[in-house]
Amino acid sequence: MTAVDIHPPTPARPGSVPWRSLVRGYLALMKLRVVELLLVTTVPAMILAQRGIPPLDVTLVTLVAGTFAAGSAHALNQVLERDIDVIMRRTRRRPIATALISPLAGALFAGLLLLAALGLMLAFVNPLAAALTLAANAFYVVVYTVLLKRRTSQNIVWGGVAGCLPTLIGWAAVTGELAWQPVLLFLVVFFWTPPHYWPLAMRFRDDYQRAGVPMLPVVASARTVARQILGYSWAMVATTVVLWFVARLGWLYGAVAVLAGAWFLAEVHRLYRRAGDPTGAALSAMRLFHGSITYLSVVFAAVAADVLLLG
Repeated sequence: MTAVDIHPPTPARPGSVPWRSLVRGYLALMKLRVVELLLVTTVPAMILAQRGIPPLDVTLVTLVAGTFAAGSAHALNQVLERDIDVIMRRTRRRPIATALISPLAGALFAGLLLLAALGLMLAFVNPLAAALTLAANAFYVVVYTVLLKRRTSQNIVWGGVAGCLPTLIGWAAVTGELAWQPVLLFLVVFFWTPPHYWPLAMRFRDDYQRAGVPMLPVVASARTVARQILGYSWAMVATTVVLWFVARLGWLYGAVAVLAGAWFLAEVHRLYRRAGDPTGAALSAMRLFHGSITYLSVVFAAVAADVLLLG
């Protein structure tokens, strides 16, 4: 591993940071742009569970609590990973890495967010949704951040379960129970996670290598990574088709699932073909990373639109 001269950031003096900067710092700890993607999978699951528009109060509380819970997990993740965040170019401007916010303050903020999330779920939704919310937070912080990320190249595969749980939370918030439909939604996100994250890890491979994080692109060739992305992508698209029948969705969802899936698979095969060319592979990897966000949003939007427009 390449040696890097890293000087720990100097903590900011109390009262020396403008309050607006602190607010932006705490919002940055929550990683709200990632939270948005989690909520994109929650609402369609609620609409599918209701077979229409779910109660507004339950929807709002679930989204607010989900935002708090995910923000809590992201904040605690940055507290625990501050040593590698200062090494990686992609993360060294995070608020704890720059010492804008202290680790203790970050941990307290994370704890308050989680308590607020669980309190809202228990008071206004139901115990199952609250339990799944706690499970998602614990899985991200304990299983992914503490146990897996620095130990195995499969970290994002199993650690990604935390990002799949909003589908179950959304369904449980409406029905108070689980069924096969949300399990299939869960599996769509599960199979989607490696094709979404590994291309980004390919692009920032040197960063992860410097930090000693064994992401798959660090320990395997680009060809091997692309081959595994292919497998997960085919499984993901197949699951979206199975969902079409199990959830009794109509032609609108079916058309979107098939067309979007064909586009996604074409992009993945493009990455595989270019795996031997570092420049071409880097371009295809980032194209796939950004495209994967659009893909997931479109497929889940199609679930909601099919239910609301076709019944």
